Formats: sequence, C-alpha cells, structure tokens
Amino acid sequence: MKRWRKYIAAFLCVAVTAMAGTPSVFAQQKGKIIIDIESGETAEELMNESVPAWASPDDAIPADAKALNIGGESTALLELSSGQVLFEKNPHKKLPIASVTKIMTMLLIMEAVDSGVISLNDSVTCSAHAASLGGSQIWLEQGEIMTVHDLLKAIAVVSANDACAMMAEYISGSEEGFVQRMNERAAELGMRDTLFVDCSGLDDDGYSSAYDVALMSRELMKHRKIIEYTTIWMDTLRNGESQLVNTNKLVRFYPGTTGLKTGTTSKAGHNLSATAERSGMGLVAVILGCKTTDERFGGARKMLDYGFANFSVYTPKIEEGALKPIKVLRGTKNSVKTEMKELPPLLIKKGQEKKVSQTLTLAEDLEAPVLEGQIVGQLSLMIEGIEAAKYDVYAAGTVPRLGVLQAFIRIFKALVA
Repeated sequence: MKRWRKYIAAFLCVAVTAMAGTPSVFAQQKGKIIIDIESGETAEELMNESVPAWASPDDAIPADAKALNIGGESTALLELSSGQVLFEKNPHKKLPIASVTKIMTMLLIMEAVDSGVISLNDSVTCSAHAASLGGSQIWLEQGEIMTVHDLLKAIAVVSANDACAMMAEYISGSEEGFVQRMNERAAELGMRDTLFVDCSGLDDDGYSSAYDVALMSRELMKHRKIIEYTTIWMDTLRNGESQLVNTNKLVRFYPGTTGLKTGTTSKAGHNLSATAERSGMGLVAVILGCKTTDERFGGARKMLDYGFANFSVYTPKIEEGALKPIKVLRGTKNSVKTEMKELPPLLIKKGQEKKVSQTLTLAEDLEAPVLEGQIVGQLSLMIEGIEAAKYDVYAAGTVPRLGVLQAFIRIFKALVA
C-alpha cells in the first residue's frame, strides 16, 4: 500500500505540473519524477514492478572464480572487512567511470560530516556554477537553499551533478579545490589508476579502474550513515514537489543490497559499484565498461552471488585466561601483563569454520626494559594445517630496568625478610 501511495503521488505531481504552465526551468521540473537521465532509462522503466531477467540467480553458482563469466571491460570483487580480492578481470585497466566518480564525492562529504566539519542540517546556497551544470540534476536554481541532507540524497539517488557542485563548493570553497582533495584522498587510499577532473564524472577525461573504485567504495562503506541514502529507491525533495527514483535496480531486486552507485555516458558505457551484506559479510562488486545496463547489473549480481555462496567471515577470539603475564628479568616489576588489539576478521571458505585452530606463543621471559606495546608473542590461526593469519601480542605496560640502588634495596629486603 505504501509503495502504491508513492506511485500515485509521483504521477499526480506530473499531472499537476503539466497543467500549471512552464514559467521557468525549475517550474518545468517541479513536481516531476527525477531520475539519473544518463542511464538511458525512463522513470516508467525504473518503476516497473516486473523482475528483470538479470535478477534471477543462476541454477548453479560456481565454486571456482575461474568459472565466472562476467561482462564489462574491468571488474573486481572485494570483501569489505579484509579488502581481499575474490575475483577480478583487468582490475587495473584505466577507464572513464562517469557518475561512479560520485563515490569519492560522497566519501569526502561523509568524512566532513563524521568529523564535525559540516552537519547534515547545514543549509547550502546554490551558486551560478552549480546551477549551470548539465546532465543528471535536480534542477537547482541560483540562490536556492537546500540542506546537506537533501543534497546528499540527491547525489546518492539520482546522481545530481548540481548537488555535487554545491557540496564541493561548500566543503572546499570551489569545485577545483574539492577535486584536488579528491585526488589527494585517492592517493592516500592507494588508488594508483585514478585521476579525477571534476566532482561528478560529467567530464569523461577523468578515469579510474575497477580495483580503485572498489577501494573507495570500501572506504565509503565504513561510514554507515551513507547506507540510509544509498538504499533509497524512491523519495522526495522540496516538501514532496520533486520525486526521486534510484537508477540502481539492485536496491529493489537484490536482497542485502547496501548501495552503491551507477554511472553511464556514451564514452564510459554502463558502470556500477554494487555493495551488499549478508550474514555479517560485506562485498563490493565493481563492473566497468558494459554495453548495456542489464550487463552491469547481471555481472554484479553474479559476482555477489559467488562471494556469498563461497565465503564467510570468521572473527577470531582469544580463549579467556590465555593471555598470561610474562616474567621480566632485571626489571622494576617481576612481570608484565599481555594484551592484543581487536582482531580483524578473517575471510575463509564456507565450511571451514570448524576447521580453524589457533596457537598462542608467548615469550618465556623478557629482559628489562620492556616498553608498552612491545611485541611479546603471536597468535597463529591454522586451517587444515596451513597458517591462515598471524596476530601480534603486546606488552600491556612499561617495565624499566632495575637500577643499582634499586637492585641493592631489593637484595637487602630479600635478606632481611
């Protein structure tokens, strides 16, 4: 019933607009259904209830990545917590990525929000530059005011170029300054195949690769608030006057989808970074340079199906009492406690959970001085006799070396005791 109310509201808005005349660009768009026009699909096609053929899973999901037949020119499948690559094809091929560029734009927005530099409730005023941008947009007019929350929604759902420019100017003062930060952040993330030339992907002179897109997608998904935006199918802006419909059909047709971003131009083809979570495991599937929109969605679905069918995340746990103090020689204390940092999860093949064993090795004793954080042992995880991961054990405190006077006092106390 809720879904049909959205449909009725959307079409009523279109009808009212048609009868109201066309006094301005904004008035022409006011009340209409807004979509990512670069996708080549109509609002009716996006809102069609029929399950597309690509959404039907294969009868048999291969256990070997070599058996995967995925389209596109560049692909990559990564597990989010570990960053481990599960499948790839030409992962470092440099290609235009169109609006998939906006993943980095959203990352910088979320970093600014989470660090307190800006707030989702902040009001932003549209500049002449932002209002002048073409392509997918929400038809912002110069001087129009919109919150960061609504602009982020417009970017995530309908790939609004004008909203991107507004946020770029708000965060960095200019789009040029923001793009410089985009490239700096890409370098920090190890994205070696990437060059950003704008904040939206409207300019096809920029490029990236499937692996690099997966890296920035993984980083964005660490900001969990973004999922509230990237999983929207239909929503509104301007108090319901503008209807938004998401181009990412996985949001509707793939269980566990958390995002993330589509992108299409004639030069770049159809592109997609798709994220999903099931049973505590998150994946990102990137596919670039597809000839059709069905090819990108079908390819992403196949990669995600393969990952979820064949892998799981194992979270190591230390047995209670296993981390014992270690004897310290010639120190101001006789022993030092041991500790471990939070253990990162381990990606394993499904069915191996009960085959994981662990071996904890601690130093028999330590020579003072002992420094807090000093490595004093290791935990090894074995799967069927093969080491799968190794974690360090640390000294939980500092133990200085015993001085001459302190040693004399200790000996004297021992003699008179």
